[in-house]
Amino acid sequence: MVGSVSPFSTPSRRGFLQATANGFGSLALAALLAQTGRLRTGRADGVALPGGSAAGPLAARPPHFPARAKHVIFLCMQGGPSHVDTFDYKPRLVADGGKAAPAAGLPGAGRLGRAELMAPRWPFRQRGESGLWISSLFDEVAAHADRLCVINSMATDLPAHPQAFAQLHTGTPQFVRPSLGAWTLYGLGTENENLPGFITINPPVAAARTYGSAFLPAIYQGTRLGGGRARTTVAPASMANIRNPVREPSEQRSQLDLVQDLNRGRLELDGGVSPAVEGVIESYELAFRMQADVPRVMDLVDENEATLSRYGIGGGPSDAFGRQCLMARRFVEAGVRFVQVTHGTWDHHFSINTALENSCRQVDQPIAGLLGDLAERGLLNETLVIWGGEFGRTPHSQGRDGRDHNNRGFTIWMAGGGVKGGMTYGATDELGYAAVDRRMHVHDWHATLLHLLGLDHERLTFRYAGRDFRLTDVHGSVAHEIMS
Repeated sequence: MVGSVSPFSTPSRRGFLQATANGFGSLALAALLAQTGRLRTGRADGVALPGGSAAGPLAARPPHFPARAKHVIFLCMQGGPSHVDTFDYKPRLVADGGKAAPAAGLPGAGRLGRAELMAPRWPFRQRGESGLWISSLFDEVAAHADRLCVINSMATDLPAHPQAFAQLHTGTPQFVRPSLGAWTLYGLGTENENLPGFITINPPVAAARTYGSAFLPAIYQGTRLGGGRARTTVAPASMANIRNPVREPSEQRSQLDLVQDLNRGRLELDGGVSPAVEGVIESYELAFRMQADVPRVMDLVDENEATLSRYGIGGGPSDAFGRQCLMARRFVEAGVRFVQVTHGTWDHHFSINTALENSCRQVDQPIAGLLGDLAERGLLNETLVIWGGEFGRTPHSQGRDGRDHNNRGFTIWMAGGGVKGGMTYGATDELGYAAVDRRMHVHDWHATLLHLLGLDHERLTFRYAGRDFRLTDVHGSVAHEIMS
């Protein structure tokens, strides 16, 4: 019987196997079989996994269908970058700058009073053979125009930062749900058992839900590097407490073995099956293995001067973000499935003429360096690179030199990972207020991202509280037009 062995006594071999056959023992067996290629697929209890894999929670799993991308690097610009100043060229806005903004374009105009259209200060030019319109704020990224798929018709539900940021990452503005990275790791597993499958670099304060796993097992949540309450836009990313300053690895292993014995005892009391306890066991083992590999991947000492210069590393305004982008490349190269690098803030209500330019100066060269580096290493074809924030900005001014929030139309671009380069998808109206052509809601964008990764957003589900949940809820249409 499962409950016949005390968790605090030494059971016989037969008793131990009986007690743990449905829990930790099955996980270990699945991992061993997966490593030897002998694992047969089947449906995990209560979980709709791609390929029906019954392997351990982090084991690499086949997608639902052939994937275009194997990895994701999400360059998240927290705060809502202005699309009409960067990637969404509006000739009429240039011509009508200074004129009264049309009332039809002003949701919530009562709190703003009279507003004037504000032309972008920075000139747009057509770039690359494709002729994409990109402003001078992103001259370095513009050199890769023929690799970019610029989606100018994004839309989200609410023009408030917390809600829109949560929806960008989890699909909902109000409920606690698993994040995009967690869903990706849950669906595909990881390619390196010694590294986290989902890493978030420099996440914003109070944004744990945007990289959390919610009701998915805890092993799928993001591992945070940097960020937190001490976060600034220039802080280098680091991992706290990655090394034990007191005990050697052999001593740590002995200590961990004792803790894991207690965890397995708790698992036995739960009947041999407990996702929470099994998640703790797996997380502790991963944390122990990470001590050797994470510092090595994060250490840029073996990168040559040309590479560092390419990413803008060298003490200037692009240094910190350049280091984070280079780390993202190294993590992907080492097999990490999903890497997010957050830069903030882009909430330019005031002084946009200087603030937006400063923000772009910090990220332009590092992003261009990342795209070029990935391409030269043969990684861009299998890595989906994403740039964007939770919403855009208004074409009219707020005060003398700022722009307000705009959730009805904004820009996100993607490169590599199976998307068509040198194309613009969708459009906002002639001033940039709202998506009017091939509108892509966040749900549609999530469905499209999962499709690029070989995951059917309607089949990637997890049963919780009596229903099957998914990232896109009951929404989402895949934009096949952008796929190569």
